[in-house]
Amino acid sequence: MMKNLQPMPPHPLCLNQHSRLAMPSFSLALLLMLSLSSSCTQQEETSLLQFLAGLSWGGGLTASWRKGSDCCTWEGITCNANREVSEVSLASRGLEGYVSPSLGSLKSLLRLNLSGNSFTGGLPLEVLYSSSMVCLDVSFNHLSGGLQELPSSIPGRPLQVLNISSNFFTGLFPSTTWEKTWNLVALNASNNSFTGWIPSSFCIGSPSFAVLDLSYNQFNGSIPTGLGKCSALRVLKAGRNNIIGTLPGELFDATSLEYLSLSNNGLVGTLDSAHISKLRNLVLLDLGANRLSGKIPDSIGQLKRLEELHLDDNNMYGELPTALSKCTSLTTISLRRNNFQGELVKVNFSTLSNLRILDLYRNNFTGTIPESIYSCSKLTALRFSVNKFHGQLSMRIGNLKSLSFLSLTVNNFTNITNTLHVLKSSKNLTSLLLGKNFKHEVMPQVNMDGFENLQVLGIHGCWLSGKLPVWLLKLTNLKMLLLSNNRLTGPIPPWINNLRSLFYIDISKNHLTGKVPTALMEMPMLQADKTAAYLGTKFFELPVYLSEPYQYRSLNSLPQVLNLSGNNLTGGIPLDIGQLGALATLDLSFNNLSGAIPRSISNLTNLMVLDLSNNHLTGPIPAALDGLHFLSELNVSNNDLEGPIPTGGQFGTFSESSFDGNPKLCGSVINHNCGPAGAPPASIVSVKEAIDKTVFVTAFCVFFGLGVLYDQMVLSRFVCKS
Repeated sequence: MMKNLQPMPPHPLCLNQHSRLAMPSFSLALLLMLSLSSSCTQQEETSLLQFLAGLSWGGGLTASWRKGSDCCTWEGITCNANREVSEVSLASRGLEGYVSPSLGSLKSLLRLNLSGNSFTGGLPLEVLYSSSMVCLDVSFNHLSGGLQELPSSIPGRPLQVLNISSNFFTGLFPSTTWEKTWNLVALNASNNSFTGWIPSSFCIGSPSFAVLDLSYNQFNGSIPTGLGKCSALRVLKAGRNNIIGTLPGELFDATSLEYLSLSNNGLVGTLDSAHISKLRNLVLLDLGANRLSGKIPDSIGQLKRLEELHLDDNNMYGELPTALSKCTSLTTISLRRNNFQGELVKVNFSTLSNLRILDLYRNNFTGTIPESIYSCSKLTALRFSVNKFHGQLSMRIGNLKSLSFLSLTVNNFTNITNTLHVLKSSKNLTSLLLGKNFKHEVMPQVNMDGFENLQVLGIHGCWLSGKLPVWLLKLTNLKMLLLSNNRLTGPIPPWINNLRSLFYIDISKNHLTGKVPTALMEMPMLQADKTAAYLGTKFFELPVYLSEPYQYRSLNSLPQVLNLSGNNLTGGIPLDIGQLGALATLDLSFNNLSGAIPRSISNLTNLMVLDLSNNHLTGPIPAALDGLHFLSELNVSNNDLEGPIPTGGQFGTFSESSFDGNPKLCGSVINHNCGPAGAPPASIVSVKEAIDKTVFVTAFCVFFGLGVLYDQMVLSRFVCKS
């Protein structure tokens, strides 16, 4: 699967030499004189035209790539002083087709850059192992197939930089080939589907080997010990594979390592203190999402250059070492989803003046938030959620002027009024998650200024009493409101439609009363189908977990939701509910709603979840609902619905439980056929009405007949007397 990756910048060795070195005026004049008297060879012109012929879409190259003209003047072509093609640079030109083997016959070609196009097919051996190529970049294409080993009969190759990342290559990765690439410096094969073990021969032929990126593949086996012999290795990335085993001690002999990323594998074991201390040049250490155990060693404090520490999603435990305070270059600490414990006061965070992200989500930390954290003035994201912290927030949190993401959910913090009061000075806050704290307190009703930039607010699961506070009206940039699982009372206020950016509303499981307000039908971000464009692609500073195991990295990845379930709402479902065309989830379950299901719900064509269960709804299920082609969850159980269940569209995928508790419904899904033979049993009310009508008609006929007979008798007597 292709990942959402960005093209990496070209390696310095891949840059055109003329772009890096100023050419003396004399040499430039000489080059101009040569260009007047010579051009590229016929053989080079033919090779390039053969490449052009292999394109199904040439991206406008035919305008300058003309037979008989000097190919040194063609677009994307650079020649050396001898008028030989030395570089082909056609990155991000929209080219389609296959890579022609003819490029391998360009005897002076040093650099070939075809990245960011739509080439298909394989990578020809003639190109991959060209006798002159120094830099080859075919990243971000649709190339497929395997890579062949360099035949043993072919001598060594001068290749220095190879970037084949973000394609569809498969099969075993070459192993012996790298023994013959004596000058290899950088290799990026990430984001493919290579299998097998990681080769250990990279440094055998090339002592200058410095960069290896094999992440996002399907490599298995263990980390080769031979990588420890790569004395010049600065970057090792092999995350998102199936690598198992422990971190070999030999790996830590590669003391030049600056970036070590082995996340999302199956590594086990502990971090050895002696081993860690060898990597004093480390800038990034990412071992997240493995099965590592043990403690963070005290030797971590010797990594003075360390900027990012990612040990998240492991089985590590113990207290944070005091020595962490010595890593004064740290910008990111991610320890989420481990079993760390103890208080944080042992770490002097005031020495970490560059710290921007601290993520301690889902551990067993206790105590209060240490005052030293408030000295980290560059903090942008702070997450203490799902721990055992207690106490109140300090006024000093206002020192964190750059703070934009704060999550304190699932702890034992108290005094929500004070919390909101001290946080309102954090003008850059965009995400504030406070849920499952402040148990049984009262929702503050006093005026709360500030929070002008707040986009996400979560005060859920606190069992707060009170009403929906009016100060919410001032949060004009609010996009996501989570107030579920409280004890809020009163109606949903009509001013809610003034929150024109709001698209995710969850105020379920409260004690709200009154009708579903028509103001909710006027929410712009629930009406428009262009909300993704409005929300943009800005990422959260940290992933947001609404329910395990799902995480969201940006606002535009969240669905449009209206969840009013578990309240005491009455009346009918508004007929203009069909205006909310952007809704993905509509949940009105467990209320006291009555009346019919509006046919206008069929206009909610983006709807994926519809839950109207446990109300007092009557009438049929509108047949038009079978046009909701994205509907994957439906629940209308425990109402008083009647008539046939629609059979078209997604209705064929719903189970019987979706319709339970509606004895007047019929249809194959509930094994109750519709029609005369299997019609739903008539209700007592229906039978009584039928009897009443029969009695009325019978009585009318009897009295009408007697009346006519009486008239005839009177008339006959009158005639006889006459």
